[in-house]
Amino acid sequence: MSDHNLIADLPADLRPYEKCEKYGTETLTDAELLAVILKTGSREKSAVKLAEEILFSDGTGDGLLNLMYYGPEDYRCVKGVGRVKALQLLCVAELSRRISRTRAEARLDLHSPSSVAEYYMEHLRHRTEEEVHLMLLDSRNKLMRSVMLSRGTVNASSVSPREIFSFALRYGAAAFILVHNHPSGRPEPSREDILMTGSLLRLGQLMNIPLRDSLIIGDRCYVSFLEDGLFEKLERSKDTEA
Repeated sequence: MSDHNLIADLPADLRPYEKCEKYGTETLTDAELLAVILKTGSREKSAVKLAEEILFSDGTGDGLLNLMYYGPEDYRCVKGVGRVKALQLLCVAELSRRISRTRAEARLDLHSPSSVAEYYMEHLRHRTEEEVHLMLLDSRNKLMRSVMLSRGTVNASSVSPREIFSFALRYGAAAFILVHNHPSGRPEPSREDILMTGSLLRLGQLMNIPLRDSLIIGDRCYVSFLEDGLFEKLERSKDTEA
């Protein structure tokens, strides 16, 4: 066993718990913060060394972002991370997403595409699979509920208009917004996105449950069909076909 494999062997000022208590959480490095959560390392490495390996061993330099991307199978590849530590790390990432979501929810303005995008951004921008979410609105344009309709492959996720309007009718929604992510990080609408949105736009008008917006979430960027004038283009193309 090499020197300082145990946190107890470190000088007091370098131990994460003591350093945190004496100088504040902001003085800890990312690895030290993670070590406090992990509590212990393994027989071969301290909690700090283990945290450093979790953050940087893949060679990408993503550091903390790895926690947002990693799943249970990724953590099992790190020697010293067992079932309990993997669950702790997954919970840290989920807490981060929920904190971001709660902050965005307090500022949520359904008239603002950027506000809706912020509400979903941290939850969706790290996903390696496509997710489709449905926002159901009441007659005052307030959010009634948000429903995840599907989670698919890296390329596409299938949702039928029937399923969407079934939810809308079940909960008495007056309107709806559709949100999904592109795992590539690029939110430009695909042909399938445009066709689906056009179909929902027409059906919503017929059923008097209008589609207010369709958003695609990328990596810290988004596309709003409403904001970018794509609804008008779809309406014009419909008139041309007629």
